[in-house]
Amino acid sequence: MTSIIPARTAATRTRPAPGPSDAGPACTVTAPLAPRARLLPSLAAVYRAQLSRARVARIPLLFVATFQSVGIMILMRGVVDGGAEARAVVAGSSVLVVAFVALNLLAQYFGQLRASGGLDHYATLPVPPAAVVLGAAAAYASFTVPGTVFTAVTGSVLFQLPMTHLWVLVAVIPLSGAALAGLGAALGLLAPRPELATLLGQLGMSAALLLGVLPAERLPQPVGWARDLLPSTYGVEALARSFDARPDWGIIAFFLAICAAVGVLSLAVATWAYRRAAVR
Repeated sequence: MTSIIPARTAATRTRPAPGPSDAGPACTVTAPLAPRARLLPSLAAVYRAQLSRARVARIPLLFVATFQSVGIMILMRGVVDGGAEARAVVAGSSVLVVAFVALNLLAQYFGQLRASGGLDHYATLPVPPAAVVLGAAAAYASFTVPGTVFTAVTGSVLFQLPMTHLWVLVAVIPLSGAALAGLGAALGLLAPRPELATLLGQLGMSAALLLGVLPAERLPQPVGWARDLLPSTYGVEALARSFDARPDWGIIAFFLAICAAVGVLSLAVATWAYRRAAVR
């Protein structure tokens, strides 16, 4: 009978049985593993995934955060006439948009992700833990840009403040967003239940509202100490001082440097919390 398999294929598929002389020590062939994912490409991939996933759901919440901050400025307009207090109100209300999204919503997201077992999905991927935390934090902080700019411009018009140096928001938004997002992620990952993560996020946003929008000169001394511990305080101070006729750029840079240091620390704590929650 003529075989339908070509001769070359048949030859490659037919192997003679090994004889006694072919016996030798057994060897194990190890397949090479894929290279480990680098931080920056993984961070970009997580950022794009989170941005596309949360775009539809977070836009209405961003509108609520912006409306809330503008409403607070309108209420404070009847109490504050101008000067340093007006600058504090506008700066605090602008950074409050960042706190609502980066702190409150991110705490809820990671709390729900931990409770639903979503961390197991990220744990199976060859993605560094820092990329997951930084990617999600950057995606949530990106939603704050339009609302923060709109709030700052509206407040400047409402309180008749100069808008010459509003470009400081280019530094204030990412640095405050990093500090608050790291804090929000840590709260969501360390909370034992998602309800507690939501509560902690709400308390953090309330602290940013009370300690950031109200002028520091009108706060009692113990409350002022608590204000110094809030990560968004230094972004508020930097933005408030940019409304001066002649801003002191040295002190503004000092506040931004503190905000950057707090952001690095809070994101490091969030990365540690992610590793701790992922192995449980």
